[in-house]
Amino acid sequence: MIASLRRLALAAALGLAAVAPACAHPHVWITAKAELAYEAGRVTGIRHAWTFDPEYTAFLTQGLDANGDGTVSPEELQGSAKEHAANLAEFAYFTKLKVAGKEQAFAEPQEARMAMEGGKLTLTFLLPLKTPTAQGKGVAAIEVYDPTYFIAFSLAEGADAVRLAGAAPGCSMTVTRAKNAEPAVASAGQSMTEAMFEALTAASNYGEQYANRAIVACP
Repeated sequence: MIASLRRLALAAALGLAAVAPACAHPHVWITAKAELAYEAGRVTGIRHAWTFDPEYTAFLTQGLDANGDGTVSPEELQGSAKEHAANLAEFAYFTKLKVAGKEQAFAEPQEARMAMEGGKLTLTFLLPLKTPTAQGKGVAAIEVYDPTYFIAFSLAEGADAVRLAGAAPGCSMTVTRAKNAEPAVASAGQSMTEAMFEALTAASNYGEQYANRAIVACP
C-alpha cells in the first residue's frame, strides 16, 4: 500500500492524472542537463534543465493555452513550473550531491521556469544547498536518477550536458551517462514484473544502476 501511495504521489508531482497502466518501466523519459554552481570556492547548488518526452509534454500542456492562440507561452506555464519544482521535494529532486564525501541537503528550489521548444517541454530550476560547502581538494559527486525507475533520466548529448559555473581554474570533471538498458531480471530466468516495481520506494537502490553521474575534482 505504501508503494502504491508513493506511485500516486509521484504521478501528482509530475502532473499525471493517474498512474500509467501496467507495462514495462519506465513510464516517463527526461533528458537532463545540470550545472554545478560555485561561489568563492564553495559549492552553492545545482541548476537543472529537464526536457520531457513528447507524450508527457502533450499531457502536461492540456488546458494551459489560456488565451487560445494555439501555443503555450512561458507566462502560461509559470504556475505549473513552480508547482512541479516544489512537489519534487518529496522525492529529493531525484538528485544526490556529495561534497568531500558528505551528502548535501537542498533548500527549496528557486527560479523555476518552463518553456516549450520543438514540441517538448523543459523545466529549469535552481536547487540551492542549504549551506554552501567548500570543496577544497576533495571531489564533488552528482547523481541524477529515480530510485524506482518510474522515470528514466538520460543526459543530453554534447559536452554541455554537465557544466561548472564559477569553479576554480583547473577543476576537471568526469561524466558517466546512464546505460538506459532494459530492467534487469530479478533472478535467473525470472523477469521483473510491475508488482516488483510497485514495491520499490525512494529508499530503494534499484534505479541507481541507471544513474547519471558527474565527478568534479579541483586542485
